[in-house]
Amino acid sequence: MKDFCKVLQARRSVYGISDASPIPQEEICTLVKQAVLHTPSSFHMQSARAVLLFGSHHKKLWEITRDILGELVPAGQFSATEKKIQSFAAGYGTVLFFEETETIRQYAAKYSDYRDNFPIWAQQANGMLQFAVWNLLEEQGLGASLQHYNPLIDGKVRSQWGISPSWQLIAQMPFGAPTVKPGEKKFLDVNDRVRIFR
Repeated sequence: MKDFCKVLQARRSVYGISDASPIPQEEICTLVKQAVLHTPSSFHMQSARAVLLFGSHHKKLWEITRDILGELVPAGQFSATEKKIQSFAAGYGTVLFFEETETIRQYAAKYSDYRDNFPIWAQQANGMLQFAVWNLLEEQGLGASLQHYNPLIDGKVRSQWGISPSWQLIAQMPFGAPTVKPGEKKFLDVNDRVRIFR
């Protein structure tokens, strides 16, 4: 097993993925469940939700996305968009990340002094969940990327999979066995981004 810093360094946006996986589906499900259980949230609110799509369900998500964008993107510009969506559809599965808005509303009502912060804190916790899942997938040899086709696809996603209206779609993470190696990543000088006082 890689140490955590090496996993962080290895995690990248991988757009070339196949419909294969080095680990069984059940193991992926366990990883996502563990991330949902153990990712921290303010006031232990636990408002994050996840939906895992495999097989025809995974393909259907990206078919929905393609069809919706096909109506919105000018015809002459759609081929690049379609190619990108096809690269996600070629993968092994997709994790959908949601926030349970009724839970957030209840906490905001219960702790009214902090009510304006609960939606912000929920988004922060959801970001941590996405990052945890991404790193867990990377550690197991799966490539992934984080996509944001919401709110365009929200209605169709809800109706297709019977998702509660109180679940707000936050992000989509297609994943699969990597078929390409990500290019070199450039970083700003970390010393300009981190200040240390001793």
